[in-house]
Amino acid sequence: MIDPNGIAHIQLSVTDFVRSRAFYHWLLHETFGMTIQYDNETTFYCIGGRTGVLIRPADPALSQAGFNQWRVGLHHFCFRLRSQADIEALGSALIARGIVPIRKPEEGPWAPGYYSVLFEDPDGIRIEAVFIPGRGNLDVIKDTPLTPPGGEF
Repeated sequence: MIDPNGIAHIQLSVTDFVRSRAFYHWLLHETFGMTIQYDNETTFYCIGGRTGVLIRPADPALSQAGFNQWRVGLHHFCFRLRSQADIEALGSALIARGIVPIRKPEEGPWAPGYYSVLFEDPDGIRIEAVFIPGRGNLDVIKDTPLTPPGGEF
């Protein structure tokens, strides 16, 4: 059996590269302390915490419809943070930057101790940050998969 070691990177296509680069520079580099690997007029890529996030301009012919989390493809992506205090600090940093969270820091039913904040980038791509203590649901799942809780993921 192959044992994955996380998601190495995610690449996002954005409608306004300059606007999105400013947002992701703030989030990834200034707030999360990730290292900038590439930064030019068409590519912004940060690495750290065993992951990477890359943004590039979307094809203008394909970007008119904008992002919709219910289309085929990405619904949202989520950073795993190290403490509930980190989630609170991110929630405060979002508000200080003028970003209104979709869901302010709160507990969720998806795993024991699940505590998260949900917000959007300039294109409306949903980003979540979560803290789950210990092994989360890995300590709960026994012989059969769990039943998903009600509500939106």
